[in-house]
Amino acid sequence: MSGDSQALPLRKGTTMSEDAVPDIDPTTTAGLLAERLQAWKHAVVYLEDYVGAVEKVHRAHSKEYEKVLKTISHPLKEGAHFDQGLGGVAGFFENMRVNTQAMVNSNSETEKTLKGSVLPILERLHKEIKAKHKEVTHGVEKGAKEIDKARNNTQKHIELLGQHTAAFESTGGKMTSSDDPYIIQRGVMHRLNKQVIEENNHRNDLINIQDGFKAFEAHVIQVVQQAMDALNQVAGGQAEKTRALYTDMLGAAQRIPGDFEWKGFLNREGHRLVDPNEPPRSMDAIAFPNQDHNSTKPLIEGSLERKSRNKLSWGTQSAYYVVTPSKYLHEFKNDDNLRHDPKPELSIYLPDAVISAPNGEKFHIKGKDKSKSFSSKLAGTSELNFHAHSAAEAQKWFDAIRVAAGATGPAYESQPPSPDAATGPGGSISETNGKIDTSVAHKEQDAGITGGDTVSSPTAISPAVTRQNTVKEATDAPAAVPVTAPAEEKKATVA
Repeated sequence: MSGDSQALPLRKGTTMSEDAVPDIDPTTTAGLLAERLQAWKHAVVYLEDYVGAVEKVHRAHSKEYEKVLKTISHPLKEGAHFDQGLGGVAGFFENMRVNTQAMVNSNSETEKTLKGSVLPILERLHKEIKAKHKEVTHGVEKGAKEIDKARNNTQKHIELLGQHTAAFESTGGKMTSSDDPYIIQRGVMHRLNKQVIEENNHRNDLINIQDGFKAFEAHVIQVVQQAMDALNQVAGGQAEKTRALYTDMLGAAQRIPGDFEWKGFLNREGHRLVDPNEPPRSMDAIAFPNQDHNSTKPLIEGSLERKSRNKLSWGTQSAYYVVTPSKYLHEFKNDDNLRHDPKPELSIYLPDAVISAPNGEKFHIKGKDKSKSFSSKLAGTSELNFHAHSAAEAQKWFDAIRVAAGATGPAYESQPPSPDAATGPGGSISETNGKIDTSVAHKEQDAGITGGDTVSSPTAISPAVTRQNTVKEATDAPAAVPVTAPAEEKKATVA
């Protein structure tokens, strides 16, 4: 009994400062380290995606710069206006084409370099992290299983010890040898020792892994730095090259002198430009076909005063009048051909008009306005009263009008004198020149000239006709008898 009583403290001694089977999961630390490796792997994957996206960007930039190059790939329109040598606009665009093509090539090369040099660095690091993660998870997982197995065995013997120690109290110490708590207690110690060895081995493995993490993470960061350095050299170098290409284009534009193209243009096309030393054109020096044709030269022109056709208007108004070879009397506001298009205010066809002889400074014309103006449609046939600046000028106008009116007037054919045919009631016709009183001019005359002189027909006169018929003044007749023209011709009466 004394031996049994002395063994109890040994059982009590089995109570350890720590639990024999701790509640700590042996995979907790390993799981944490595996999760950390997973985080590093994802970080490297981010970098792989980033570099891959940069690679795609440069591939897209290469294609986009090809589109940019197409905008200037064709020669300049109207390119003959620019100097085709270097130093001008054409040379500047050629410089732009070369540099833009260099940008296309640079982006394409950058894409290939990123894919062949930078991405492989990160891909290898990714594989290393993956292998490390596999190493940690598999190695620790194996040690954890051994620990679990040892703990289970220890736990079973501790429970068996508890059962037999309880039976020992109830049976009064009467037990079989195999059920002796002493033997069972020694078995627990054996299994507990084995468990502790497994736990310590596992602990040492974890410590080794943890210590290796420090160096491994330093390696990961070093590789990441290496990849970023390569990325900077490739992508950053391409960016610097692009900047240099744009700077070269800027320099090509800035090197063009301001007058370079103009001087070259003057040398090539100067003969087609306006000579600033030549005097400006003058109307006096310009000639054109039919400029001096007889039909364009007026018989007479100048300013006259005319009484207005408006019966409510008093006085006279001054205008510019022209008698043309076309037998028209035109009225203009003035003689200015430059500021306004000269359109007649009044146009009278003189052969169809009745013209009176001048009375001092005055003379009259009765005719129809054919200017096709609005006033001509309202006025119809009217009598125009003109006032010249002098009697001589009035006579001059009358003579010119008489010539114009007679230019297409009826032809006068002289007839042999006959008492029967030439004698009218109270009057006679003489072969000598004479004048008739203007007061007895025939009112029924519809065409011709009334005046102090006789008017000859412009038509060819027969060789047999050697004189003109004149009308002698008749004192005992109420009116003068007009000379009768052939039936197919118009009548004209000279008073």
